[in-house]
Amino acid sequence: MISNTSPHLSPDPTGGITFQAQDKLPKLPIPDLKETTDKYLAALTALQTPKQHEATKLAVQHFLEHEGPDLQEKLKSYATDKKSYIEEFWYDSYLQYTDSVVLNLNPFFLLEDDPTPQRSDQVVRAASLITSTLKFVYALRNKSLEPDVFRGTPLCMSQFSRLFGTARMPTENGCYIQSDDQSKHVVVLAHSQFYHFEVFDEDGNIAVTEKEIVANLKAIRADATKTAVHDIAKNAVGVLTTESRPVWARLRDRLNEGQENREALQVVDSALFIVCLDHVSPQTSDELSTNMLCGSYEIDQGVQVGTCTNRWYDKLQIIVCKNGSAGINFEHTGVDGHTVLRFVSDIYTDTILRFAQTINSQTKSIFHSLTQNGDKRRSSSLSSNGTNQIQDVNPRKIEWKLNEELKLGIRFAETRLSDLILQNEVNVLEFGDYGKSFIVDMKLSPDAFVQMAFQAAYYDLYGKIECTYEPAMTKTFLHGRTEAVRSVTPEVADFVKKFSERNGDNRGVLDALRKAITKHSKLTRECSKGLGHDRHLYALNSLWDRVHKDEKTPKIFTDSGWSTMNHTVISTSNCGNPALRLFGFGPTVGNGFGIGYIIKDDGIALCVASKHRQTARYLATLEQYLLDIKQMLMHERYPTGTSQKQRLLAMQESANLTNGYGYWDIEPANDQTPVEEVPANFRKVGRRLMLNDVTA
Repeated sequence: MISNTSPHLSPDPTGGITFQAQDKLPKLPIPDLKETTDKYLAALTALQTPKQHEATKLAVQHFLEHEGPDLQEKLKSYATDKKSYIEEFWYDSYLQYTDSVVLNLNPFFLLEDDPTPQRSDQVVRAASLITSTLKFVYALRNKSLEPDVFRGTPLCMSQFSRLFGTARMPTENGCYIQSDDQSKHVVVLAHSQFYHFEVFDEDGNIAVTEKEIVANLKAIRADATKTAVHDIAKNAVGVLTTESRPVWARLRDRLNEGQENREALQVVDSALFIVCLDHVSPQTSDELSTNMLCGSYEIDQGVQVGTCTNRWYDKLQIIVCKNGSAGINFEHTGVDGHTVLRFVSDIYTDTILRFAQTINSQTKSIFHSLTQNGDKRRSSSLSSNGTNQIQDVNPRKIEWKLNEELKLGIRFAETRLSDLILQNEVNVLEFGDYGKSFIVDMKLSPDAFVQMAFQAAYYDLYGKIECTYEPAMTKTFLHGRTEAVRSVTPEVADFVKKFSERNGDNRGVLDALRKAITKHSKLTRECSKGLGHDRHLYALNSLWDRVHKDEKTPKIFTDSGWSTMNHTVISTSNCGNPALRLFGFGPTVGNGFGIGYIIKDDGIALCVASKHRQTARYLATLEQYLLDIKQMLMHERYPTGTSQKQRLLAMQESANLTNGYGYWDIEPANDQTPVEEVPANFRKVGRRLMLNDVTA
């Protein structure tokens, strides 16, 4: 085992291979105030009536002439000693959230099935994912993990220090983030029972082999099954993390009153991550997505026996079903989706490469700091102080002492969670007629093309357009997070109306589509450079509340336009990687849709969640739009029809154009700037990343 003398990350690490560029990254720019308000007004144009828009213009003008300039200077002054002007305010937006994080904040990733033999077995798949994750953690702590790079430009890697050993901690006045950068163990949940075992030794080396992990998980599962199914929910302490934050804080205080519970909480909070072994085998895409997002709901003889209680939502969770299906559910405060995606793609790749090594021993690992036999642990090892130690990696059960108040808290947390699950629905469309290759062949941006599909389908179903959100990554800046792309523009409004009319003017529809796509692409590029309007105005509003909390709020922040812009009905996020089958999140408002989508070479995978807003019907409308618009595009290119040979040649040309997996969308020929400012460094093993972010 390679020794690592300083394996633990500081809160903001630098140096090594992983963090070599941190001190060279520029700070996120504070945009010009007038430019921000101009973009704000432009984003509201299609969402307001003329009368409403005139009122918003007056509010903006008053702000520019009175409070705005002074507030802008205060923001600049505030930011002088900050790594990012928005970071603290953005953290507060998450940590001050008081409702349940389930279906509201935590997103999920559903991994593709492992193509290697034997890994459809739950324990084998879970052990494989844990093994690869430990390699990732080791490389991260050793600072040998390849950094993310986009076209030679390094990206901020600071979020990775908050991925493992991190927990969201509730209090009566909001939450805070706690990290243990010396964590050496993992926690496993099975049948809502808690277990833990060590995975790193005192010197920071991986202390457990994959075979030992398999043995541990088998022992855990066997012990957990001794708990009667109808008793699972009664002592499911993890369900308390699904409560509103103030309620969870109060019950957590009660847990902390006893030493045994206090020690148990410390073990869970400080764990590297949580592994959830679920006792169900979801069959459909809808069932799989629901299980990864909020757990399954199943009542037997009046008792909850689903997987919804087999979770700990305040931490990163690896979820593995009985049939080997696996996914990730993650606490979103400190990390964005692209950070978790990098982790997921690396461990998925490693699982495949480790199988390849059984066929060809020369196959290289993606984790360069580990030797090929690096996971072969000696039964005893020499510690850093020179003493001979035997590493105990056997699993231990975490026991809870529950009084009547805590038992009632668990009981009512489960019933409220069950209500929440039933108030939401998740539907999936795995569209297979075409994907990125066809869209690129039509000289269109894939991401903008799909964004227009969301708008057209919504308008076709409801006859109106709504505020829409798509995050663009800003990790080219120090501590960069995301900026909001507001997809609804006058160009979009014109397009969806022309498409919905269906008056036979296909040329007019397609011309309008191209204009809307061009505008969306321009907005995305600006946002990826930190030049959107959302984060800037949010920071100004937050700063006003902090500095002038007893004074009258500027009209710009109380005007109806501000309410409209902050009521996102269609919340979207684009994420793509061969490691992923699906990903998704809940709606951000009561009448909204949460849309996670992956644009694959030959298909588009969409996971849509809502509070029963005809989700399946919306997806059916969306599917029909995708078929109709393809027919229009094909008729435009081939007005007399196409032969099979022409279709094959066109697809071959498209495949050559998009050789391999790209990190961004290929733009139309007259625009060489990529729409997807969503970079990552997958140079070594050909991994693909096309992700703006998971919605806030």
